[in-house]
Amino acid sequence: MAVVTTGFFDGVHLGHRHVLSDLVAAARERGESSVVATFWPHPRTILQDGARELRLLSSLDEKKELIAACGVDRTEVIPFSKSFSALTAQEYIDQVLKGQFGASAILLGYDNRLGSDRKNPDQIAEIARSLGLEVIRPSAVDSGEVPISSTRIRNAVAEGRVEDAAEMLGRHYGLTGVVVAGNRLGRTIGFPTANMQLYEPLKLLPKGGVYHVGVEVQGRRYEGMCNIGRRPTVSSGEALAIETNIFGFDEEIYGLPISISFLSRIRDERRFGSLDELKAQLQADRSRCLFSAEK
Repeated sequence: MAVVTTGFFDGVHLGHRHVLSDLVAAARERGESSVVATFWPHPRTILQDGARELRLLSSLDEKKELIAACGVDRTEVIPFSKSFSALTAQEYIDQVLKGQFGASAILLGYDNRLGSDRKNPDQIAEIARSLGLEVIRPSAVDSGEVPISSTRIRNAVAEGRVEDAAEMLGRHYGLTGVVVAGNRLGRTIGFPTANMQLYEPLKLLPKGGVYHVGVEVQGRRYEGMCNIGRRPTVSSGEALAIETNIFGFDEEIYGLPISISFLSRIRDERRFGSLDELKAQLQADRSRCLFSAEK
């Protein structure tokens, strides 16, 4: 038997982690498994509800790792499809949570909505009890605070407010991908860069500009600075690039995985009149990052 909670859990932010902590505690108290039932892909990509604008805080692998780090016994990923979306809340609870995952209890978040009939938490609770499930509500948080939500975090990241996003996530927002070949111009002015291709194409990018970042590559961690943008000084400004200058590192890492975490925003991207002006600005950017790292 299991205590189950369900939702998309994008970003697995502090609000999610509060719910997951209660889930794990309730399951241990009952001597049962703790289970998160989540979906992939995002429902909006199937139902076409603003799918073009959709960007995610976490890939599926990231989400599963973050949930496991909270002590949850199992994460069950349900393939989201049009036929699945037709299930009512009662059908979903009875057939999936109870029938497939062995739920004896369901933990409801404050904003849970379930089923094609979009039942709210109070309605879900009534349905669950009618099916013989115990209903558990998360313990209270400070009512004076605005609830943390994935939407608030997405807005912060999209606006470049990565420090605000980190406060709500409980960690620095990051990107993971593979190093691909660039134009190698940075090397000629003393700032070689690792150009990233994202593993998850729907991952949300911070607002274009220069950031102080942490970098993980080859099992080691470094400081660095990352530019997200269209490189108007050295290109026609069409292709978006994610390029990171890793401090104290100058090795060939094409084809290798790389992860960056956004520590702070340094400045907007802009066009410079010459490569010498660009180099001078990059030197100032690096000094600012190193000063920030020493604080």
